[in-house]
Amino acid sequence: RLRELSGDLGLSQSIKRIECFDISHTGGEAVVASCVVFDGEGPATSDYRRFNIREAPPGDDYSAIAEVVTRRFRKIAGGEGIVPELLVIDGGKGHLNIARRIVDDLVPGRVCVAAIAKGVGRKPSLDRVYISGDGGVSMVRTRQSSLHLIQQIRDEAHRFAITGHRRKRA
Repeated sequence: RLRELSGDLGLSQSIKRIECFDISHTGGEAVVASCVVFDGEGPATSDYRRFNIREAPPGDDYSAIAEVVTRRFRKIAGGEGIVPELLVIDGGKGHLNIARRIVDDLVPGRVCVAAIAKGVGRKPSLDRVYISGDGGVSMVRTRQSSLHLIQQIRDEAHRFAITGHRRKRA
């Protein structure tokens, strides 16, 4: 599935590691971000991370994504951690543009950044995958197995973020 996804995204190298970020909050309160990791074996749960959002204004998902992606990729730029071949953001074109800018500043040319946006009526078959390249943001047509993999990763990031958010609220 990783090889097929690499092809669908037009990557020259095969994907070995995917990181996915999601933000969870209730009306801007107790904002938590999650980072889940998938590799050739599936979920790499020992690499999962939660981040308390400290600087972003309450309810501002764009600023929260910017904060968490900056924190994560600053460490990578400093030589800490493994560089993923693919970074997935749960969100749309705006989230993708913010993440792409930060990743390009900190680790230029090393990470493909994509976003997955929920489909109309939240129907999974209508989810859209966007990728940012030299020509701007474009929607990617993926095979069903590639879309399912990205959805699985997104859903796991969402579950992990909500769990952290509920713990923080409690």
